[in-house]
Formats: sequence, structure tokens, C-alpha cells
Amino acid sequence: MNRLLLGATAAVVLLATGCSASPAGADADGAPLPVVATTPQVADFVRTIGGSDVQVTQIIKPGVDPHEYEPTPADLQAIAGAKLVVKNGAGLEKWLDPTISSAGYRGPVVDAGQGVPVRVEDGNEQDPHIWHNPLNAKIMVAGIAKGLSAADPGRSETFTRHLAAYTAELDKLDAGNLAAWEKLAPGQRKLVTNHDAFGYYVDRYHLDFVGSVIPSMDTSAELSAEQLTDLVARIRATGVKAVFTESSLPPKTAAAIASRAGVQVIGGEDALYGDSLGPAGSPGATYLGAEEHNTRTIVTALAG
Repeated sequence: MNRLLLGATAAVVLLATGCSASPAGADADGAPLPVVATTPQVADFVRTIGGSDVQVTQIIKPGVDPHEYEPTPADLQAIAGAKLVVKNGAGLEKWLDPTISSAGYRGPVVDAGQGVPVRVEDGNEQDPHIWHNPLNAKIMVAGIAKGLSAADPGRSETFTRHLAAYTAELDKLDAGNLAAWEKLAPGQRKLVTNHDAFGYYVDRYHLDFVGSVIPSMDTSAELSAEQLTDLVARIRATGVKAVFTESSLPPKTAAAIASRAGVQVIGGEDALYGDSLGPAGSPGATYLGAEEHNTRTIVTALAG
């Protein structure tokens, strides 16, 4: 049904935009470069590097699950009128290519994940949650700055300056995370989350990932009764102190597992930002704020 809707909408979009193939470069009057970004994290990166020289349309809103996202007619219209599209990559936006095709967009697409070492599990499944390692985020924003400069060469110097400043912020974030984890003994660094979204974070900061409520890197899988019992047993056996919910996922099952295991569940305002960022005004409204919140929340809970 969604594909039929997009197909019907595409014709209207093409008529409204003059069937144009998105031209490169800023408008002649110096207006901001119109950019479409797929996820909240990528949109935040583009806004930070582009500043007032870009006008960003963010497709996936805060708190929305990117794994199950279905594009809307408004998304097609935004893509059709863009001069640059920026995606996370690493297999996250499986819906994007057909959406771009339906919109008639033939301009550049920046894959922010290009150059990031991608984790692979179960033989061939890519882990798309690349941003949870600040070192990967540095690669992502460098690619975004390059894409913005190619689309709008006249503002390349500004984009490069913003990149340098933000790269320093990412280094500061990583150093702060490392310092926070050094306060905990290795035996305390055990993590259970809603789903397997923190693999890059776990690898970077040398944590012990005990398991997840949803046994997958996407959110479509469900625990069987046997898997649920096994996870509860592992939580008890390993001495895990908490089960962490995520802002974009229902907390009910995580709370039930925590109750059965006799540990606390971390949710509500303390829920982790796994697949998404938070709304404006929340601690996770930006990438930096979300990652700082995650580290502070996890370390505080595991420290007991």
C-alpha cells in the first residue's frame, strides 16, 4: 500500500518540481543549500557542519524507529527539491533508494558511513549503528563536509572551518567517555539494552555486552520464551545491575525482564538514545548531548 501511495505521489511531485534533476550548487541569490538528511543523527551533523548555509529537511523525526520507517509523500517532495541527500549508510535506510527513484531525484547522495569500519554479525548482517563510536562520527562528518563542499564550492571554506571545530568536540566527547569508564572496574562494565544497537560503543569502551531484549540489530525480532528465560539467567549469573531501555522503543518487555532478574530498569527520562535522538529541549536533542547522556546514565547505574 505504501509503495502504491509513493508511486502515485511521485507523479505529482515531479509535476510540482518541473521534473528537474536536482542541480548542484547554491541558489544564485545566496540562499541556503537545500539538503535532505535521513536520520536525526545525520541531520544534526549536517546542521553543525553547514550552519546557516544549509537548509536541512530531516526525514526521520526524533523517537521514530529508523528500522521500520516508511516514507511519506512529504519525503518525496523534499527529496525532489533537494540539491543534496545525506544518509547514514551501513544498510540502515533500506527504503531510501526506491524513494529517491520515485521522487525523480538525480543529484548527489552522500553516504556518511563510507569509510567507517562496519561491524558484521551472523556472517553477513551489517551493524548500521555506526555513530555510537565518536571516532566513526569523525569519519561521517568529514564525508558530509566533503559532500557539502562539492555541492556548494563557494562555501567550502566555511564548511571546512565548522568541520575542524566539530572534530575537536568529538575528540572531547571520546575523551570524556574514556575517563568515565575508567572509574569502573572491568567487572562492572556489563550492558543489557532493548536491542543490539550499541555494538560500536561496546567495542570502543571495552564493555561486556550480556544481551538485548530484542535479539537483533534491527527491531523486528522478538525473544522466544526460551530466549527470554536464557537472558534472565545470564543477567543473574553475570551480576548485571540494570536493564537499559531506549527512547524509541517500548519499555514494557525490558521492564518485565528486569523484574524477573531482580535488577533495576533504567527508562523514562533516563532511557538511552539508541536509534534516535531526543526532541528539542531534551538532553539528547543533539548527537553530542545524546552520547553524553548515554555514558552518564550507564556509568551511574552500573556504579550502583
